[in-house]
Amino acid sequence: QVQLVESGGGLVQAGGSLRLSCAASGRTFSSYGMGWFRQAPEKEREFVAAISARGGAASYADSVQDRFTISRDNAKNTLYLQMTSLKPEDTANYYCARAFYGSGTYSAPASYDYWGQGTPVTVSS
Repeated sequence: QVQLVESGGGLVQAGGSLRLSCAASGRTFSSYGMGWFRQAPEKEREFVAAISARGGAASYADSVQDRFTISRDNAKNTLYLQMTSLKPEDTANYYCARAFYGSGTYSAPASYDYWGQGTPVTVSS
């Protein structure tokens, strides 16, 4: 069983920065692609960023490109999301997830089987 626990969310002013972390249990973390998603109230869950198993490839939603950076430390079983130049429209619950197959990057929620409980990010204007 894989458990994912996010942390690092909070309240920040527009233009500020936050770094989210996702701690994973289990010994197979380095074998799977990982992703970050977010869901704002009354909106569907949307893709934010994904990273390959070894960290050599990453992909981003257009809305966060050049502002967010996804990374991972396989020795620590931890996934990160560095968020800069935050905007009010980035306000949402942020979830990390593990791809259920393969080591690449995937943007569809259906490509992920394990999810964390989410951490809230609120960006004030």
